[in-house]
Amino acid sequence: MTLKHAFKTAFTGLKTNKSRSALTVLGIVIGITSIIMIMSIGQGAQDLILSQIQGMGSKTIVIIPGRQAKTPSDFAQTLSNSLKEKDLAALQQKNNVPTLGQIMPVVIGAETLYYQGNTDQPTVFGATDLISQFFDIYPSQGNFFTDDDVKSHSEVAVIGSKVKDNLFGASNPMGETIKIKNRNFRIIGVLPSKGQVSFFNFDDSVIVPYTTAQNYLFGINYFNRIIVTADSENDINRTVDDITTTLRNSHNITDPSKDDFSIETQADLASRLSLITTILTLFLTAVAAISLVVGGIGIMNIMLVSVTERTREIGLRKSLGATGKNILFQFLLESVLLTGIGGIIGVILGTGFSFLISVILSKFLAVDWVFGFPITGAVIGILVSGIIGLIFGLYPARQAAQKSPIEALRYE
Repeated sequence: MTLKHAFKTAFTGLKTNKSRSALTVLGIVIGITSIIMIMSIGQGAQDLILSQIQGMGSKTIVIIPGRQAKTPSDFAQTLSNSLKEKDLAALQQKNNVPTLGQIMPVVIGAETLYYQGNTDQPTVFGATDLISQFFDIYPSQGNFFTDDDVKSHSEVAVIGSKVKDNLFGASNPMGETIKIKNRNFRIIGVLPSKGQVSFFNFDDSVIVPYTTAQNYLFGINYFNRIIVTADSENDINRTVDDITTTLRNSHNITDPSKDDFSIETQADLASRLSLITTILTLFLTAVAAISLVVGGIGIMNIMLVSVTERTREIGLRKSLGATGKNILFQFLLESVLLTGIGGIIGVILGTGFSFLISVILSKFLAVDWVFGFPITGAVIGILVSGIIGLIFGLYPARQAAQKSPIEALRYE
């Protein structure tokens, strides 16, 4: 029997019961569709996270208060107020951290804004004017506050585009006064619409001098973050070491295991988050692959039914000279074709759904979600679906090949 004739016979067998073949292959379609969607969305999430991290620049170093949580018992240590003004002053001394480029303390909170009966509750950032350089955000109207504003605790604010729309609509907010915690803040700048920047949505934010935020809004004397840059990428490790030594001296820490702060570089954060998203994607892919096993069992069951229904056909073909290997190959080919078609349909559906989801996420979450077609996943999906057909079709095919032609012809 030629290969061309074998394919023709296999397709004829599948077309004989179209509805049954379609329902049988459904499990494979669902499994491959799920795998393609998970891999595509997982890659999109990873790319988005990495782009957000890179938005702060490769030379950026973030100092976080509290011990880095390694066990559940360490979680309470992460909620710390360990970064104080004395630490900022120590880090600014050139002899402590010679390779430090720029430094900016940050405090973050949420407060309600009022303007002529309109209210909004954005994220409030307390920072210095360096925030524009760290996050590459510059006002489309007005300017950021100055160092003098920080030193004098000035009640000035730069608002995001969404805050502007919520409070002022089409009106010009420049020079207007908004009320935050019963204090009047004069608007000196408006940010353009930019969406997410390094995990922060500056469209829905208000930026004020950190001294003003600490004293008048949050009532705290510590920082939520201290962000610094190294002079160059080659100096990052040295800068981290010097920052660590300086903070330990400032906090009188002699045992490194007692550190009440942690330091993250952009490379560290990118590596950690990339690992997390990869593991999560693999786990979800493994869960989705269970449906392939279920689909394979369905294939085996239907092929056994098909062998029983076509017993007389098998007997007739054997009486005309077909060998057991011919029968085995025919039924195996039918099984592989069935699952292979399901794999191709699954790749097409998975790609379509993934693209649709990427468009929806980009539009409604205002993030730069890039659709990525997982070529490796598609190839593996089709190959795995074929292997599933081969494995689960082997037993029914052997049952067909071992049938006696005489007994098969007598079968009613």
